[in-house]
Amino acid sequence: MPKILKLICFFTTFLIAFFGYSQNQTLEPDYIKTIILKPNSTNNFAPILKLGNKLILSFDDLNANETDYYYKIEHCTFNWNISNLNSSEYIDGYDKDRIRDYENSFNTLKPYTHYQVSFPNENTRIKISGNYLLSVLNEDDDIIFTRKFVMYQPKVTVGVSIHKSRNVATIETKQSVEFIINHPNLLINNPNEEIKPVVLQNNNWQFAIRNLKPQFYRGTQLLYKYNVETSFWGGNEFLYFDSKSIRNSSLHIVKSELGENLYHTYLYPNESRLNEPYTLYPDINGNFIIRTLDGENPNTDADYSWVYFTLKIPLLKNESVFVNGSFNNWKLNDINRLIYNEKLQQYEVAILLKQGFYNYNFITVTNNNEVSNHEISGSHYQTENKYTVLVYYKKFGSRYTQVIGVGYSNSEKLTN
Repeated sequence: MPKILKLICFFTTFLIAFFGYSQNQTLEPDYIKTIILKPNSTNNFAPILKLGNKLILSFDDLNANETDYYYKIEHCTFNWNISNLNSSEYIDGYDKDRIRDYENSFNTLKPYTHYQVSFPNENTRIKISGNYLLSVLNEDDDIIFTRKFVMYQPKVTVGVSIHKSRNVATIETKQSVEFIINHPNLLINNPNEEIKPVVLQNNNWQFAIRNLKPQFYRGTQLLYKYNVETSFWGGNEFLYFDSKSIRNSSLHIVKSELGENLYHTYLYPNESRLNEPYTLYPDINGNFIIRTLDGENPNTDADYSWVYFTLKIPLLKNESVFVNGSFNNWKLNDINRLIYNEKLQQYEVAILLKQGFYNYNFITVTNNNEVSNHEISGSHYQTENKYTVLVYYKKFGSRYTQVIGVGYSNSEKLTN
C-alpha cells in the first residue's frame, strides 16, 4: 500500500475512534468559561443533592457584553435521555426562565460577565427526584451548554465500604466497592428489575458502574458484595496547581509572565508516574476552587491566564493524551488534548483558566476507544478516592425513575 494511503487510513481510523468516543460531549463556545454547578454547601462539589436543597449554577461570558441567557430544566430517564413527563409534573413554576443575576468583572486584564442562578427560586421549584439536564440558552434559543444533576429523596439508606481487590493480579492497583441498601419503609416487589444502582468514583460519570443486581437478600436489605464487577482502578492522587496569585510562581508553577494581553502561567513539567511508588499528598479529588489574592470577590475579581501543561514522555503511537478534571467537566476534546512536540520530546497544551486551585490528571484514549486514567499516572490501592452509590428505583408501571437514596464512602477507610 502506498505510504500516503497508509496515512489516510491511519488518520481515518483515529478520527472515527476519537469522535466516536467524544460524541455527546458537547463542546462549549470558547467564550464560555468556568462553568460550576454545585450544591450551596461547603466542600461539596458534586451536583447530587436532596430534593429541596439549593443548587447553584455560575459561569463566565468572555464577550463581556451582558448577553441575555436563559436556563431550561428537563427531567431525564435513568440513561439520561429526556423523559416523557410534562414539565408541570416535575416543575412547580417555570422550567425555563432568564438568568437575572449577572455582574461584570472588575480590574481584570480579561473582561467578562459573571452569571449566577440558584434553584429552587421563586420561579422554579423541582417537585420529584431523578436525573435532570440543565441547559443554558441564548436569546435565539440555541443551547450554549448543558450540565447534568441528580435530585434524590432519602427513602432508603445505603451503607458503603471500600476494599482491596481480591484478584491477586490487581490487589495492589484496584479498589472494590461493596454496599447494602436498607429499605425497611419501602416495599420493593422485584429488586432485580426495579432497583438500579450506579457507582461513581470521585463523581466522575466517565467510569460509572451500572447494571448491578443484588446478590443476596436479608430481610429488608439488598446486599451487593461484588468484587470484580465493582472494581475501580485506584489511580493516583491528582496533580495540582494554585494560581491565586497570578503574577508569581508557586510550588507547582515555574513562572508567570505578562504577555501581550494576559498572563501566561507555566506549570512545572510532569513525568509518568506509572512505575513510581505511591506517595501520599492531599488533593480534592479532581475538583477546583476559584480564588484570588488580587481582589475580594473571586467571582468577578479573579483574572484569566493561559496555563501551560507539559508531560515529558515518549510519543504514544496509538493513543491520544488529555489533561482532565472537573474544571472541564471530565470531557475529552480538542481543548484539553495535548499535542506532541517532536523537538522537545514532550506533550503540551495551553488552556485558558480562571485563577484558582485546580486538580488534574492525564488520560489516554487508544485508537480502539479504550480510556485509561492510570497508564500515565499509575494506580495504587492506597489512593484516596471518594465513592458514591446512587439508588435508582422504577416501580412496575411507573412513568419515571426516582432516585431514592445515596451512600458515600472514602478509600481512606479501606477494608482489607
